[in-house]
Amino acid sequence: MDASTLRVTDDWLLSHYRSLASLASSMSSRDTSRLSIDLSGLDRIDTAGASQLASLIGPERLLEAASAAGDLPREKSALIAAVCEAMKNQPGPDGRRPSLLWSFVTGTGQKVESIFRLLWILVGFIGQTLGTLAWNLPRPWRWRMTPFVAAVHDTGLNALPIVALLTFLVGAVVAFLGATVLDDFGATIYTVNLVAFSFLREFGVLLAAILLAGRTASAFTAHIGAMKVNEELDAIRTLGLNPIELLVLPRVMAMMVSLPILTFVGMISGMVGGAMVCALVLDITPTQFMAIVERDIALQHFVVGIVKAPIFAFLIAVIGCLEGFKVAGSAQSVGEHTTSSVVQSIFMVILLDSIAALFFMEMGW
Repeated sequence: MDASTLRVTDDWLLSHYRSLASLASSMSSRDTSRLSIDLSGLDRIDTAGASQLASLIGPERLLEAASAAGDLPREKSALIAAVCEAMKNQPGPDGRRPSLLWSFVTGTGQKVESIFRLLWILVGFIGQTLGTLAWNLPRPWRWRMTPFVAAVHDTGLNALPIVALLTFLVGAVVAFLGATVLDDFGATIYTVNLVAFSFLREFGVLLAAILLAGRTASAFTAHIGAMKVNEELDAIRTLGLNPIELLVLPRVMAMMVSLPILTFVGMISGMVGGAMVCALVLDITPTQFMAIVERDIALQHFVVGIVKAPIFAFLIAVIGCLEGFKVAGSAQSVGEHTTSSVVQSIFMVILLDSIAALFFMEMGW
């Protein structure tokens, strides 16, 4: 730095970045706005050095100096101009702190937008799955029975013990609750109706669907996500195969077969748990329990419960497969989308079950 001139000399390269940064920080307190810039002594420069120089002098003044320097080589002038233009377009730091109301409104808007985008992608994937299913059904030679049977074994047979045990215990809890509450009114006999109504209409299908959402949807996401990380999906597309036909349809059809069977098992197990509590606590024998069920519980309650199972199964399988296709190329992404598939599946199951309950109540079914 001379009296009225700031001379830039030697090399401004990435290898000298630390010394250049310390030089820029030491000169940051000085006023260089009135000094003329001399770039004639500049030897070599790259983007790292140009960014340090622009931070020290200012992008506009450095761009003017590079344009005015007639002896500066054209490639150096172009590099400095590109770095200065990029740094000029960067937004400056906003010192104002946003208000709490503004942060809440913007955060809510972003969440709503992400939910609508998620629903849009889900609806598109459902349409793609249904289109592929409609194209495959009239062509039995394209059915993939081996993955279908393997998926039925995994989603249905292997999940049977845990579904039966859970619904049995929940049935016992519901019967205990009914016996405790209804005893104050002298109506403990209606504990049978409570258990039968709750498991035939709601608990049987809901508990089985939630268990499969946590157990099977996560497995679908992890499996397809691992295939995407290993670039196996790209290999499938390279071979001219459709990943939806190969990976999604067998899982969707297996879930639509398995969940109604698990729902029926859950209904029976829940009523068996309730009958055991009635026999031990209320002195209602299993024969009397079955007689009350046969007399008071209509078949339509069983139909209302069982008809929801294929819909829940379709949604759980589609969400699990979709989250698997959305996995990026890392193990962390597999874990994130596996968690997301479980949360979305359980949320959609409970949401649709509440809508169905309101609909059936209004229809009087």
